[in-house]
Amino acid sequence: MKLPRRGFLHLAAGAAVLPALPRIAGAQAYPTRPVRVIVPYAPGGPTDVLGRLIAQKLSEQLGRQFFVENIGGAGGNIGMGRAARADRDGYTIVIVAAPLAINPSLYDAIPFDPIKDFDPITLAVSTTTVLTIHPSVPAQTTRDLVALIRANPGKYSFASPGTGTPSHLLGELFRLSLKLDLVHVPFNSGGLAIGSNLAGHTPLSFGTPPPALPHLKEGKLRALAITSKARVPTLPDVPTMAEAGYPDVEGESWFGVAVPGGTPKEIVNLLNREIVKIMALPDIKERVATLGFDSIASSPEEFSARIRTDTEKWGKVIRAAGIKPE
Repeated sequence: MKLPRRGFLHLAAGAAVLPALPRIAGAQAYPTRPVRVIVPYAPGGPTDVLGRLIAQKLSEQLGRQFFVENIGGAGGNIGMGRAARADRDGYTIVIVAAPLAINPSLYDAIPFDPIKDFDPITLAVSTTTVLTIHPSVPAQTTRDLVALIRANPGKYSFASPGTGTPSHLLGELFRLSLKLDLVHVPFNSGGLAIGSNLAGHTPLSFGTPPPALPHLKEGKLRALAITSKARVPTLPDVPTMAEAGYPDVEGESWFGVAVPGGTPKEIVNLLNREIVKIMALPDIKERVATLGFDSIASSPEEFSARIRTDTEKWGKVIRAAGIKPE
């Protein structure tokens, strides 16, 4: 039987649509069962808090349980490695942080590839790093501090929340880019690092704002600059490093959401839409602000670009400084 040309084209078009129908139907039905949210760190930290906030809201919005599973150890490598090997069906998502881009250069071997093994969903929140000094340090600006360190090689040290943290790497970037003789003193948390800065044991500190804020308000510490591109509401009078004259010293800590690489694009897009909505909710914005975070909620493509950029950037710093995990 010979079909008219118009009839043949109509049938061909209909047939071309058919293979897509199961994928679309599957995405519309997702999720049909509970979804695991891997947090690659111990309970109670900022990654865990963010993961639980997102899991709770996703459960409410999508009508299925999103439950958190903490898989800590090795600077996040164990949990991220477990997520990288999970089924690519949308039923495992992972809360990732800046170590996703840092650890490939920091460790000799890791159980995942940050680019190939994950499909980014969204960069959810970020936070700046603030350079603080003890009041005994005779510097009012970052330029004053740089001149002081250069005039006293080997005398000054800076505290950080730990080896390989974004704040440590920003301190190293400051040291390397300005060719300063400055000693790094790592601690196990931001609170301990600020405690050392407060006591004057380490005259400088690079860390996220929350541990420093009470002491800054009381005048027990002085903030000279922040490392983000723009000023932040929690420290409105503190200039950026670019404003201070050092634009190369730029970077942030960040937290986002990803899924195993190869997860259906429809599910990636659905999760992105839902999490972007979550991060725009007033109660979520208020909650993350108390943790010192700025809500971002990027597209998958923007988050992917950030991971690639930071992997290259921090890799250069780690190699130049000869940093090894402790």
